[in-house]
Formats: sequence, structure tokens, C-alpha cells
Amino acid sequence: MQLLSDRIENLQESATIKMAKLSRELKAQGRDIIDLSIGEPDFDTPQHIKDAAKKAIDEGYTHYTPVPGYIELRRAIAGKLKRDNNLEYTPEQIVVSTGAKQSIANVVLCLVNPGDEVLLPAPYWVSYSAIAQLAEGVSVEMPTSIETNFKITPEQLEAAITPRTKMIIFSSPCNPTGTVYSIEELEALAKVLENHPQVFILSDEIYEFINYTGNAHASIASFTSIKDRVIVVNGFSKGYAMTGWRLGYIAAPLWIAKACDKMQGQFTSATCSIAQKAGEVAASADHTPTYNMVKEFRKRRDLVYDLLKGVDGLKLNLPDGAFYFFPDVSSYFGKSYDGETLNTPEDVSMFLLKEANVAMVSGEAFGDSNCIRLSYATSEEKLIDTCNRVKAALAKLS
Repeated sequence: MQLLSDRIENLQESATIKMAKLSRELKAQGRDIIDLSIGEPDFDTPQHIKDAAKKAIDEGYTHYTPVPGYIELRRAIAGKLKRDNNLEYTPEQIVVSTGAKQSIANVVLCLVNPGDEVLLPAPYWVSYSAIAQLAEGVSVEMPTSIETNFKITPEQLEAAITPRTKMIIFSSPCNPTGTVYSIEELEALAKVLENHPQVFILSDEIYEFINYTGNAHASIASFTSIKDRVIVVNGFSKGYAMTGWRLGYIAAPLWIAKACDKMQGQFTSATCSIAQKAGEVAASADHTPTYNMVKEFRKRRDLVYDLLKGVDGLKLNLPDGAFYFFPDVSSYFGKSYDGETLNTPEDVSMFLLKEANVAMVSGEAFGDSNCIRLSYATSEEKLIDTCNRVKAALAKLS
């Protein structure tokens, strides 16, 4: 007799969390594993943000808060959106959650009915399809490739929309590819969406600050013709090195924000009061620590690119944002080592874990059957070691 629900039985475990767990287990066994599976800044939270949390504890901010978050934090977020993105939102249009992942889940559960189609430009973050599945929606992938820098075209978007399409979810800068859409590219997509008023746009902008293009971050919410259907998702984990604080938010049309408030009220209620007070300072204070962190990420990106671009058979592009590479490893399919033949990205990632002691994530989890993802959010020393290990391991294949 099956005791667990079909819902959980059919749900895939997060591939990134699964690989990180395996890496920890292998390290505990004494293996010298370099774990590049998790997308987490290796920097500590800036001191002024930690000080704000300590002050909040001393001042007694230890009680329940309003479900959508303290009004002071929501005002600070609204100010940040105006200052950094020229987007007008009132505090009532903002809902703070326990991480951006919960923010996305709130939105999808509030808007998607069973059978509704959710468009996913692929590759996409692993949880998009899982959350759509939990809402009983139907994920519709729009494949891209490394040759086009993993970007969809307006024509591709138009062709994918059907009467059943309810939502498109995408990120820019993108996890897992590092792709950044320009304002002109977003405008072209917005023009398509103008003609399909039933389609909502969930724009995941969590990597906003980690952008190497030299241009200001571009949000699809900038276009007034579709803004009443755009939900911006953002948070504090990547740009402020606050992963453990679990603090994300949406900015949305008021009726969607109210729906997410209602949904969240039955799941978790408000997120941590201390994290909220820290976030209030993070959003409002000097961003120099963030900009310094991004400079380091850019140096690491350039380092990894220079070390890996000459590896025979590894197809690489230069990402414009986030802190990932998403190389195409399909040239290794059909090759063998020690009696084992590689046929999938999963095979390649497991081969590198076994032979190079480097943990990466198969692209299949992100909706791509040719690539693997590696995070360069670690020290230059480890990245140099990683690239040397990967190059040596791949050279064993024949």
C-alpha cells in the first residue's frame, strides 16, 4: 500500500541539493571533493547587515510580524526598486517571503490552475518546473543552445503560446547559464506578450547585481504595456551574500500581492523578523560591499574561461552575469573510460565526480540534454585546481 501522496512520489528531488548532499557525504568519507554544485556566494554577509540583525535582537524584534513583512522593509524594497530599476511599486504591492523560492511558489500556486501551461525558456532553474508541477500546471520548454547564448527569440515565444498558456517564468541574469537579456531583447519579447493578455510574466531577478555587461539591469517590468501582468521576484541571497537568512520578495499588481499574502498566511506566515530588519538595512545602505563582491566574481569568471576555453571537446561561452558556466559536453557522449561509456550530461557529471573529485550538476535537471553546470562562487585557488582536474579527467576519455 502506498502511504505517500502521488504529489510527493512524482516530485523530483532538487538536482543541485542532491549533488551537494552527495558531495558532503563523500567529503565525510575522506574524499578531496571540490563542490561547485550549489549557487552560493562564498563571501560572508557584510558587517553592517550583521550589525543590523544584532541591533534588531537587542531592540526586541523577536515577535511575529505581518504576513507580507514589516512595512519598513517593504518601504525599503519599494525605494530600492525605484532607485535601482526605476520601477514604481507601493509597499502594499510587495510581499516578503522565506526566500525567493517561496515567492515563486506563492505566485505560481495563486495563478496556475490544473492544465494551465507554463512556458519555460530552457535551460531554466530546476525548481521552476517542479513548482509548476505542484500547481498541476503543464511545463512547456522552449529550448535554446550555447550558440545563441541560451536566449529565446520573439518568434520562438510567439510559437509557444497557446490558448492554455497562463505564465512564462524566466530569469535574467539566468541560473544556470549566466545569460543576460538586454533592454532591447526584453522589449521585443514584451511586444509579443502585449498580444496575449492571458499570459502572466514571472521575472526572476535574484542575480540582478551580478551583471558584467556594463549596462544597468534591465527588467521586463519596465514596459508599461504589460506591467499589470508582470511579477518581479528578487531577494537578498545572491547580491548581499545572505543565503542563510532566507529572505525573498515579489513586487506585483496589488491583487496578486494580496493573493500571495493570503497563500503565505496558510503556509509559513511571515519570514524571520531578524532577517527582515537586516534586509531593511541591506536594501537601503551603501552597496559598496556588493559591488566589490561582483568585481571578484568577474575576475573568477574570466579566470575559469581562460582555463577551460582550450579544453578539447568542451564548448564554452562567456556568461554575462550570475556565477555559473554551462558548458556543452555533448562531444564526450559515446566516449569511454575504464569500461564505462558516457551518454548523457549526468554520465559526464558523475564521471567528473569520480575521476576529478569535482561536483557539478547535470544539465538535464535544468531542461538541457547537452550541458553541465558549474558554479565559480569559490576561491581562485580552488577554481584553478578544478580546471586542472577537469582537463586531466576529460583527457582520459577515448
